[in-house]
Amino acid sequence: MKSDGNASDNRVELAVSLSRDELVAGEADRPEPIPSAPLLARVLERGNLQRALKQVCQNQGAPGIDGMTVDELPDHLRRHWPEIRAQLETGRYWPLPVKRVEIPKPDGKTRPLGIPTVLDRFIQQAIAQVVSAQWEPHFHPKSYGFRPQRSAHQAARQWQADLREGYHWIVDLNLEAFFDRVNHDRLMSRLKQQVPDGALLSLINRYLKAGVQVLSITHILNGRAAAAIW
Repeated sequence: MKSDGNASDNRVELAVSLSRDELVAGEADRPEPIPSAPLLARVLERGNLQRALKQVCQNQGAPGIDGMTVDELPDHLRRHWPEIRAQLETGRYWPLPVKRVEIPKPDGKTRPLGIPTVLDRFIQQAIAQVVSAQWEPHFHPKSYGFRPQRSAHQAARQWQADLREGYHWIVDLNLEAFFDRVNHDRLMSRLKQQVPDGALLSLINRYLKAGVQVLSITHILNGRAAAAIW
């Protein structure tokens, strides 16, 4: 909120500035539809796959439910990629469930985290690179969360710039368990409006329905570990 002017003026200004965040169907300035093209073919292009593999290897991370490590992924792809690619192209590829682990939080509680297999992380990264490139130009210029080449440090610098311009209110809010509560039907509906590739949409939908594998608490207490699919 700017230091000059009254609260109602600032509310109007804020509403105008945020109106483009959630575009309404039928508006003239909504994102342009992605040109009709086989986006799955772009996902499977050699250059895109090489970038995805490099990114997954850089990110490292724990194995998923199959136990495969990031270091083992390149050799696995060399031996099995033709078969995996054929499954992706024909709609026969099914992701494995993610492994559920609990991450400690500063307040003593835990946060559930789902770990996909490294192969699925590789395919997800390849998809994200193509889809993100199409959507990225339409996001709000001052949005910094979960976007490529953007960081919390850039967001902090933007806040500082806004303060120098005369704004002196910062609203900090958190949506509890946001990713656990995303409406998948609505998400797929929005994607369908802009992604004219049924094969790619079906693959994304299969990832949303892949499920979670957790350890049974009863078996852990008994000294045994048993997996359950949710």
